[in-house]
Amino acid sequence: MPDMSLSLFASAFALGFFIAMPVGPISLLILRRTVAGGIAVGIATGLGAAVADATYAALAAFGLSAVTALLVEEAALLGILGGIVLIWLGIGGFRSAGRRGAMMPEAAGGAAMASVGAVGPAFLTAVGLTLTNPLTIISFAGAFAGIGLAASSGTGAALSTVIGLGLGSACWQLAIVAAAGGARHLLSARVLAAIDRLSGLVLIVFGILALWRALQ
Repeated sequence: MPDMSLSLFASAFALGFFIAMPVGPISLLILRRTVAGGIAVGIATGLGAAVADATYAALAAFGLSAVTALLVEEAALLGILGGIVLIWLGIGGFRSAGRRGAMMPEAAGGAAMASVGAVGPAFLTAVGLTLTNPLTIISFAGAFAGIGLAASSGTGAALSTVIGLGLGSACWQLAIVAAAGGARHLLSARVLAAIDRLSGLVLIVFGILALWRALQ
């Protein structure tokens, strides 16, 4: 990667990792989807979240200050959209638990095959939800100026910042997938259904809180 500063890349990687680290609706969604749909769906969700984080970094790194300012100003509207999606996904957790409870053991292989078709939607919804997640917007609002200043020395520095931040975010998201995927095969269908219900309930709570904050 010519013209890219290794120290800038490392700093951006660490920033992406720590921005993604706080446990919130996105981390919970990755966990639930990995448990419910399998590792491929979990990876797609994690990478979707990382792409969204890298998108915000690119807006700051390439000097699109008008766009970043608009996003911060419209955080309330984005919070409403994100809250509605979180509630919808939480309700989906309860539906998934019901289907899991009704599933015969021999049908598990068919369910795994069906999850392959969910990879694309999982990626796209993760991108959209992360972009509209108020916690993401707040995290990046404080980092926009620093990212722009660090990347102001040229295109190489900007690319280094964006790639480093995206990879840092992806590492954390995929760590969640690895942990959930490893535990998934050790849990019974009843426990997995309970996880679906609990995660669905927490996602609904996150969604309600997002709506409440946005409407204040």
